[in-house]
Amino acid sequence: MSTEYNGYVTEERIEGADDGPLSDWTVAVKDNISTEGVRTTCGSDMLADYVPPYDATVVERLTEAGATIPGKTNMDEFGMGTTTETSAFGATDNPAAPGHVPGGSSGGSAAVVAAGDADAALGTDTGGSVRCPAAFCGVVGIKPTYGLVSRYGLVAYANSLEQIGPIAPTVEDAAELLEVIAGPDERDATTRDAREALRASDERAGDAREQENGADYEFADAADGDVDGMSIGVPTELVEGADEEVVETFWDALDELESQGASYHEVDLPSVEHAVEAYYVIAMSEASSNLARFDGVRYGQSGGFEGDWNESFARSREDGFGAEVKRRILLGTYALSAGYQDKYYKKAQDARAWVKQDFDEALSKADVLASPTMPVPPMELGESLDDPLQMYLADANTTPVNLANLPAITVPAGETGDDLPVGLQFVGPAFGEREIIRAGSALA
Repeated sequence: MSTEYNGYVTEERIEGADDGPLSDWTVAVKDNISTEGVRTTCGSDMLADYVPPYDATVVERLTEAGATIPGKTNMDEFGMGTTTETSAFGATDNPAAPGHVPGGSSGGSAAVVAAGDADAALGTDTGGSVRCPAAFCGVVGIKPTYGLVSRYGLVAYANSLEQIGPIAPTVEDAAELLEVIAGPDERDATTRDAREALRASDERAGDAREQENGADYEFADAADGDVDGMSIGVPTELVEGADEEVVETFWDALDELESQGASYHEVDLPSVEHAVEAYYVIAMSEASSNLARFDGVRYGQSGGFEGDWNESFARSREDGFGAEVKRRILLGTYALSAGYQDKYYKKAQDARAWVKQDFDEALSKADVLASPTMPVPPMELGESLDDPLQMYLADANTTPVNLANLPAITVPAGETGDDLPVGLQFVGPAFGEREIIRAGSALA
């Protein structure tokens, strides 16, 4: 069970409606998504005893669809990490590769699915935090287009980047879960009614095959494995520099797709050379602002009543936050400080626009783009904790997608010679979920 690999922070069942499309499903929920009456810790001592008074929109939609939530899954503290080792509640092991990290920050969600302790799970993806753990644990993960899924009730890390997404054993299961949680929400102004955009995406796909008449938020029927005539672009920048066995597994998977009627060709994404730097400046800046609320008064553990308020504020954050969260708050605050905002934050936003432009150009020449999800196989537990830069660079293939606000899916592509899972990532145009689901279903 989950105690063997520390997949859950809290194991407390939330029962769903008697009937619904997910009435026989158990769907675990990442511990930064609010659940009324069930504690939500964000993997942090700061919120170790916090019990939300309301459900997130995605939780409401899960229970209305009949799903049972078996518990809240372990995660990197406030979503800040790539390995699920920064959690205040201990690291999560990888059921698919014991002794190795499950990826992060949604490592607990991927681990409980890989172990069979939940039928599916919800994670959050700010720079790859659904796709990375899904790839490392040998399961499927979808990062939706920004605005497709409500973030109401999500404890924010970086508002302009993150999306809630499904993790499941198969592409069809992940697509069914996405159907339930997708759609506009009047409580989240960043969501949009995407039905017209989804239909337009189907029409674009019709250039390559007989047009599907995709309805509203129906995604599961796109998991038909039909890639005949599909054009796949391969950004060389996201393949070069990856681990040799990862690259070999990636090309083998593309050859399998080619045998099913797809074609692939190289495309250029020159801006991704700067994507990791731009991502971390933007994400850390937004994090420093979002986490200001955790002051021991509004939220978080008290800093005591001795001394003035500033001293109490400092004690609360010193005791409540872990090292990685403190590092990101400091760097983000510095990037936004007087005299440095134009030098760092504004340049990062300019780079973000460049990344978006490059993706749009590449996707004008292909139905989807493909790359290794992660440039390396799962690291051994403890391997990257003392080298934050190594952890940041591991996100090189996933962060550009969040900067461009595009959808992406990771599916199992195979294993290395040491039986370590390797994931393949498909990226689509905005609201092109059906195309990436179709591509992924040809492999999983």
